[in-house]
Amino acid sequence: MYIPSHYKNENLSEVRAFITSHPFAILVNHLDGNPWATHTPLELTTDSEGRDVLIGHIARANPQWHAFEKNPRVLCIFQGPHTYVSSSWYREEEVPTWNYIAVHVYGTLKIMGEAEVLAWLGGLVDHFEESEENPVSLDRMSEATLRQVRGVVGFRIYIEEIQAAYKLSQGREADHPRIISELSSKEDHGSREISGMMKKRASGNKD
Repeated sequence: MYIPSHYKNENLSEVRAFITSHPFAILVNHLDGNPWATHTPLELTTDSEGRDVLIGHIARANPQWHAFEKNPRVLCIFQGPHTYVSSSWYREEEVPTWNYIAVHVYGTLKIMGEAEVLAWLGGLVDHFEESEENPVSLDRMSEATLRQVRGVVGFRIYIEEIQAAYKLSQGREADHPRIISELSSKEDHGSREISGMMKKRASGNKD
């Protein structure tokens, strides 16, 4: 991914937190000579050796997985908030732009066995269901229902490279108060979230 140096984020703890809070990704590889992409949640974790790993799954009916063994290197795209920035908010004449957060993760994929997939999915479901009034659990599902779970291909992606772009009006710090004010007044979630991130960075807090 092309990232101008002033937009590059090399704070891995901050980038890891972003991936964890924005887990719905695009998994990209090549299938029969063509790019192929699937939208799927990917969980960031570490393995027994302390390596960063993404764990996920796709439907077995999805032909993408047939290319995993021959071409195991994949790209995972995580996208966060984004918003239009009007140059009418600047002190000097300039063209409008777009602020955004995007992270590209490159790694090598290895397919998991069925028992591993079931164990991982069980824990994942428990995690997301814990705040529900009547949480469901794979442990309490019938064999007929679990056949749907067995219709997926699970995998681990061993992370080799992370590229993170945080475009937050760097280089226009004198205009930040106006940009932050204008974005915070918008009704869409992206504008408000970008405004909040710019405000935290202006205060020196990147957490």
